[in-house]
Amino acid sequence: MRVGLAERGVALLDTGPLTASSIWTRSYMRALLAGDMACAMIACEAVMGFRLWVGAFIPWSELLFGFGLGLVWPGAMALAGVYREKSHGEGSEEFRAVFDGGVGLTAVVAIGAYATQTMIARSYVMAMLPLATVLTLVFRYRMRKRLHRRRSEGEYLRRVVAVGHRTAVLDLVMQFRRQPYHGMRVVAACLPPGQFPGNGLDIDGVPVYGDFADVGTVADKVSADAVAVLACPELDGAALRRLAWSIETKGTELFVAPALMDVAGPRTSIRPVAGMPLLHVEHPEFDGTRQIVKSLFDRLVATAALTVLAVPMLVIAVLVRTTSPGPALFRQTRVGRDGREFRVFKFRTMVQDAENRKPDLAEDNEFDGVLFKMRNDPRITRVGGFLRRYSLDELPQLLNVLRGEMSLVGPRPPLPEEVAQYGTDVRRRLVVKPGMTGLWQVSGRSDLSWEESVRLDLRYVENWSLILDLQILWKTWSAVIRGGGAY
Repeated sequence: MRVGLAERGVALLDTGPLTASSIWTRSYMRALLAGDMACAMIACEAVMGFRLWVGAFIPWSELLFGFGLGLVWPGAMALAGVYREKSHGEGSEEFRAVFDGGVGLTAVVAIGAYATQTMIARSYVMAMLPLATVLTLVFRYRMRKRLHRRRSEGEYLRRVVAVGHRTAVLDLVMQFRRQPYHGMRVVAACLPPGQFPGNGLDIDGVPVYGDFADVGTVADKVSADAVAVLACPELDGAALRRLAWSIETKGTELFVAPALMDVAGPRTSIRPVAGMPLLHVEHPEFDGTRQIVKSLFDRLVATAALTVLAVPMLVIAVLVRTTSPGPALFRQTRVGRDGREFRVFKFRTMVQDAENRKPDLAEDNEFDGVLFKMRNDPRITRVGGFLRRYSLDELPQLLNVLRGEMSLVGPRPPLPEEVAQYGTDVRRRLVVKPGMTGLWQVSGRSDLSWEESVRLDLRYVENWSLILDLQILWKTWSAVIRGGGAY
């Protein structure tokens, strides 16, 4: 199953200065620079203002040093790599760099003061710089959301020439259209030799201008910012090298998708062997210390959540019971890790005989796979529709997490009849515990196709980590509040 290039582990060959995207990129960089400095100055003023409020005396030298730190702040951020364009728009690299820059400058100030026996107010090390780091992280997050909105409106996008087979190019085109926050738009395509019949051919509206030998000319013709080379046997090392030479004079970026899909991050590394750069891929870790930590984290969070949400859950249960006949909780058999079945808990959102009425609605199924979904399912109660929209019906699954049957984050828990239709690849979802939320939850929920849902679940399985879980949990809040794709 092919996936979008922006979600794959890609190798980036830096080819020099930016082209068509340079104007908005430089404007965005200037805004980041000014915002970072403003965050540091605000932190300095806040700390100094608090000290004056409590009656502390602040000498001029100390005040000037504080504002000097504010001026130096963007330099510390630059050394940490926060202004690299590839870190903007997605991923955690930008935020990690901000944190590293803040910690680094704090350490330099603290060690420098100790080494030179300089009397620097501890408020700089203990308050100002940490506050500047937090403010910068918040500012960067808001700027990223603004960038995503502009990209969804068709702005701030890099023009891309896709190189590969028609099916792979079409997949890339659709992926970038579905998720514009990646910041790329395919404006032209080049097919393998012999598959380009001539002018007039297009792939879902994207014109095909030539074959692999024409990539440089096509990139120049459409003023491309980047060329995306998809995995295909026709492009060996020598052909790829010639392709890179054909676009390097224009400063066009080159992205190369490896044949191995959905494996990225810490599991991959480039190792030179016998003069050849080989991609080393580590196996995912499904047991051991990391799984123990994940299990402990799940149960601690589930315990805390149940404690805090006990009263709201009781209110929901009363509403379900009083607005429609039947129990408040709905129990259903699902398949967990390694194919083990368990009973999942949910608040009942449908009429009591919903399962018996399901065969009568089979012709109205709006899902394109083994799942059954309807946007306007007549079996859903009025309260149930509200609970589903904001995923409140899934709160009792915290009990499943506490019992070790589910995780906070993981693939969607499937029904036994769904698992019976799984192919070999799809059964890979069952090597980890199912989750209350996951990549499917923050990427569209029920609006996703069956193939897209499976692809996201498999991607999580191959690349899971506690950091990824935290990122998904953070994104779940906004996905639930929007209520999109829930039915």
